[in-house]
Amino acid sequence: MPERHTARAIGQLMCHTTREILWAPAKQWVSQQTTNDALQCRVGSGQATYHRYDSRTRQHQITYGVRMIMAKQQAETAMGWLSTREIQRRGYFGGELTTLNLLAHTCCHEFAHLLQHSAGKRFHGSVHNHHFYDILDQLHASGGAGAARSYLADQARRQGLELPHDPFDILPPQQLAASWQVGDAVHFGSGRHQHQGEIIRVNRKTCTVAGTGPSRGLRYRVPVSLLSRPGR
Repeated sequence: MPERHTARAIGQLMCHTTREILWAPAKQWVSQQTTNDALQCRVGSGQATYHRYDSRTRQHQITYGVRMIMAKQQAETAMGWLSTREIQRRGYFGGELTTLNLLAHTCCHEFAHLLQHSAGKRFHGSVHNHHFYDILDQLHASGGAGAARSYLADQARRQGLELPHDPFDILPPQQLAASWQVGDAVHFGSGRHQHQGEIIRVNRKTCTVAGTGPSRGLRYRVPVSLLSRPGR
């Protein structure tokens, strides 16, 4: 796993990739939806990775968490992220899990949220909905995701930063469970059936989760493969 300063440098390349490869060709369309919107990309100090829109400044912000970047360097810490399941289940990048694929896809995932918001298809309680996945699928099918991966790999190589492209070994549930601890905040489900909670027990193949927010007061037993961290 890279040191924090190396992960931050990779995060800056992800920001550059997002602006140059994803935002540049879409900017005109976004401006037609909501006039004069701008994009700021930044590297956050934690694991939270997200898109946010400030209606006062008309600015989109995409944050890539440095701890997220560090986590996606190896299988045991990468398997809990939604981006991992998306690559596997939707066949992005041929379904192959590598550090390079995960980080390039993360750029596409967050940019898809930007496009989803601009299209007016992001709703309270329904974020990862079919509108979102239509956009994300199109980013991959159109070659945008492949261009982002190639650009990210090239820029990392130029700066002497390692972005491993060797496929991860798929971990069995028992090893996946080892990446979670009591007290971890988690998300699971999708669309209107997405829940949030806190792990109160780690079992052999599942975790017992106490609901928080709208799910407060409920308990769930969730397979570890379906859990993701709040920052995706």
